[in-house]
Amino acid sequence: MGLSKRPLRIALVRHGESEANLDKSIFERVPDHAIPLTPHGWQQSAKTGAELRELFENEPVRVYVSPYLRALQTLEGLGIDDLVETAREEPRLREQDWANYQDTADILRQKELRNSYGHFFYRFTHGESGSDVYDRVSTFLETMHRDFESADAPRNILLVSHGLTMRLFCMRWFKWSVRFFETLSNPDNAETRVLLRQPDYRYKLDRPFDQWCDYTPTPRERSAWL
Repeated sequence: MGLSKRPLRIALVRHGESEANLDKSIFERVPDHAIPLTPHGWQQSAKTGAELRELFENEPVRVYVSPYLRALQTLEGLGIDDLVETAREEPRLREQDWANYQDTADILRQKELRNSYGHFFYRFTHGESGSDVYDRVSTFLETMHRDFESADAPRNILLVSHGLTMRLFCMRWFKWSVRFFETLSNPDNAETRVLLRQPDYRYKLDRPFDQWCDYTPTPRERSAWL
């Protein structure tokens, strides 16, 4: 891939606040992929959209979006349709699969097991592990890099996805260790992380993810952000 074709910015956005962020029992009644944003989630998306418009300097954007309703609504709520060159629904950017209709008590029990087993490797019953999501994100990255080669490739890329998926995307991109990944917290709803192209055509994050437990990143891991 020609270095000059690499985009200037790759922005990652977590979906806005959803009904599930307020009421976990909704998973017992509504499929995960069909859970909508709350009114506050729409407001968060609009605010983030204004920030992204400034970041993108009103230039064209290529979008990859999770097919989950809350992600699609977040993209709509950003209010940047006039900048979107193309928007591609990308199933590999979906949320981690936990189950179908979920048993709330069972999921709470499994979360405790995950804490002791490890967030990256623990696989939910009838669902996925973090490592499964890592694998599908890796195949998506191959597709995205091929898209950079298109003659009309824009300078701005936007991924509208989910917290865990965002963290795993960055883990894969920057080659972070499993141990480091295990310490990272999800971004807040409608929060962004932006990979910015540097003069040497490598990328750095505009800011790190918060960490929920003690771990000192290695110099290579710290080099991922500005």
